[in-house]
Amino acid sequence: PERAHGPHRVLITGGARSGKSAEAERRLLGEPEVVYLATGPAPGQDEAWARRVEQHRARRPSWWKTEETPNAAAVLREARGAVLFDCVGTWLAGAMEVCGMWQERPPAGAEEELSARLDELVEIWRRCPAYVVAVTNEVGSGVVPPTVSGGLFRDWLGRANQLLAAESEEVVLATAGRVLELQ
Repeated sequence: PERAHGPHRVLITGGARSGKSAEAERRLLGEPEVVYLATGPAPGQDEAWARRVEQHRARRPSWWKTEETPNAAAVLREARGAVLFDCVGTWLAGAMEVCGMWQERPPAGAEEELSARLDELVEIWRRCPAYVVAVTNEVGSGVVPPTVSGGLFRDWLGRANQLLAAESEEVVLATAGRVLELQ
């Protein structure tokens, strides 16, 4: 659908390799100024992750500016034009790390700290004057994670997705390279 001028938020969800990042990129190809907000960790020694990051970099238009940072709120706070936020799941994983939520026994106050970070992100998402397209992972679908921290991630990402979707003009599901508009 054609978007109106001014703020517009799109949340694209889907499973792994569903085509959600490609759909987000497609939606922004006609925009003259795009900031690509990459929230994932630097590749480091993980060769598979390094290949994936390189594939994403290679298919981005040369005029897009890339911000590689876990601080999505800061980028969205300053955003003008268009932003591709890729992705909410890697942002959440990093926020959980900072809060100590990946530990077997998270420190006291960890969930409250994570909740405050998520609330800040949602508030900035709501007020962002830019055209923002965010990619997120669809979680659950009946699979129970084998670890406590995996279950926490699933639950928190489900919460984040619902909160961001409630503040979005469009929410779409990508699956098998196809996109379905959600009402």
